Amino acid sequence: MSKIVNKLYQNNTTIYKVILFLITTVAIVYLFPKGTQFQYDFNNGQLWKYDNLYAPFDFAIQKTEEEIKIEKKEIDVNSKLYFLYDFDVITGVKATLKRRVDALIPSDSLGLDVIRKLEKTGRRVIDKVYANGFLEVISEDRASNKDEMIALRKENEVQDLLFKNLFNSRKVLLEIEKNVGVKPFDYAQKTLLNLLSEIIKPNISYDDNFTQKIIDNDINNISYTKGKVSKDKLIILKGDIVEGEKLAILNSLKSESESKVWTEYNYNWIVFGYTILVALALLMLLLFLQKYRVEIYNNNNKVTFIFFNVFSMIFIQTLVIKYNSDYLYVVPLSVLPIILKAFFDARLGLFTHVLTVLLLGYIVPNSFEFIYLHIIAGIVTILTVSELYKRANLFISVAQITLIYMITYFAFSIIKMGSASQINWNYFMLFAANGLLSFLSIILIYMYEKIFGLVSDVTLLELSNTNTKLLRELNEKAPGTFQHSMQVANLAEAAANEIGANSMLVRTGALYHDIGKMVNPQYFIENQSTGVNPHNDLSPRDSSKIITDHVIKGVELAKKHKLPDRIIDFIRTHHGTSTTYYFYAKEKEINIDGEVDIKKFQYQGPIPFSKETAILMMCDAAEAASKSLKKPTAQSIDDLIEKIIDKQKADNQFLNSDITFREIEIISKVIKKKLMNIYHLRVEYPE
Repeated sequence: MSKIVNKLYQNNTTIYKVILFLITTVAIVYLFPKGTQFQYDFNNGQLWKYDNLYAPFDFAIQKTEEEIKIEKKEIDVNSKLYFLYDFDVITGVKATLKRRVDALIPSDSLGLDVIRKLEKTGRRVIDKVYANGFLEVISEDRASNKDEMIALRKENEVQDLLFKNLFNSRKVLLEIEKNVGVKPFDYAQKTLLNLLSEIIKPNISYDDNFTQKIIDNDINNISYTKGKVSKDKLIILKGDIVEGEKLAILNSLKSESESKVWTEYNYNWIVFGYTILVALALLMLLLFLQKYRVEIYNNNNKVTFIFFNVFSMIFIQTLVIKYNSDYLYVVPLSVLPIILKAFFDARLGLFTHVLTVLLLGYIVPNSFEFIYLHIIAGIVTILTVSELYKRANLFISVAQITLIYMITYFAFSIIKMGSASQINWNYFMLFAANGLLSFLSIILIYMYEKIFGLVSDVTLLELSNTNTKLLRELNEKAPGTFQHSMQVANLAEAAANEIGANSMLVRTGALYHDIGKMVNPQYFIENQSTGVNPHNDLSPRDSSKIITDHVIKGVELAKKHKLPDRIIDFIRTHHGTSTTYYFYAKEKEINIDGEVDIKKFQYQGPIPFSKETAILMMCDAAEAASKSLKKPTAQSIDDLIEKIIDKQKADNQFLNSDITFREIEIISKVIKKKLMNIYHLRVEYPE
């Protein structure tokens, strides 16, 4: 049991990666649609590049969204308006007429016969008005055309009639005046006129709920198909143009194929296929890290960070597609390479971005267009986004990325449509929104620094400030070392700019690379101001140990002050596995007959494993050695730098640093030029 526990403990990092790999694979597969992918890729106006296509099964031809939209609009526009006829109003009006007439008191001008005649006339007017109905004022504008046929609901009956045949307030008044008599009206006629004008009320109102119910019912009964294709019928010939009815049939076949009801057996095979493809992509990412980024691969925190960002991009894109695929391009996938380049390097950022886009190709419409667009944008991101601590850089880069999106989409559109007249300009707004959302990378970089303990160029800029606590302490305790570090930082920054390395990273690393000398500053020659060398009282072995220990002490100080690992790497590697040769030679002089173990005079390493750490090693050794020249000349500096760098190459110090001989030669020239400027030297020309 203990052996198993020990085995698990020894391989805990590998086990963690396996678990992380499995969890990420399952999570991504879970997000993917579980239907099959249509095996043909086609667009409107393009040639059919496959063999002759025959219908694999019977299926209906689906109407396009535009056709359905037009049909729904026609139903809404042409739908009959429904009005409600209220019989209770008529009953109430007639009852009020009788009650008001019965209340009239006979007089000389209003005899009993006249009163009865008035009641009879009033009933005739009421019957005339309510024969078709009296429309309320707020419903008079419902019909835009007065000759429009409407439907009148009378309890359980529906009667069709022209809208203009309904009575309104003006028509009612005219009808009353016409039936009352001839002007001028006498007392009795005026009494009837006033009475009818007062009691006759509208009994017809627009029935909005019933009208909408009828419209909704008609829309629900729309047929979404417009024909049928029988099995084995020829759909399209090889070389035909995909357009018109052929396009509609192909879209219908694609929709039918993807929505086909699959058995559990088929479903499991689909999931299995997705799992293989996703696992392969993630495995490629792990293999890339293991082969080319060993320091990242060995750090589970960094591997988790990379996998988390890949999954996050896929998750966000999936949510947007499920909500509305029209907003496909609003997701700022360029944030991924920006973040990875900020924390690691451009090559890893692009590799991860390409794999993520390829995985998203399974779930997006027009996958080729999507993949091409985002890979091109990713390449532009890697080429343009640099030195994020300079505020203008990100604005310029995002503008370039957005422009590339627009240009590429424009090219795809005119290829598919055959002209620029049918381009969906809304996509350009989405690309602009994509660009604005890309600025979230600044916030995310800050959050990731705190959560994952990583470091970006912005943090490097803060650390490179010489007023930081640790650098002030270095200046106070070891002023010579501080000045040396400043000189090395200038050399390293210039060299990094020449070969395209991270100049801010190497400058910051150079400022901190010798902080371990603060522990015993007097044992390092640049800090000896009195002319007394304490090494004179020590054995070569002890002197060598004090010198080499400044690396270990530096790492301890850096961790104590919570410097990022990327800076600590410079402290650990700036001497690699080189030898304190001066003390080794002295030890050999003392022990003439005995053997001297050279390993006791070597730094513990490791050797540089990036271009930046290799640059620092060269600049550090060159700047320190140049101080030993009593009479520096252009030739002596040239010979010295060549000798130092050749020795480092011979000792295989650059074996893991991913740096070329050409880049080493460029760095060598930069160092020589800078040192000559420092010593105010010129090349000596023959007289």
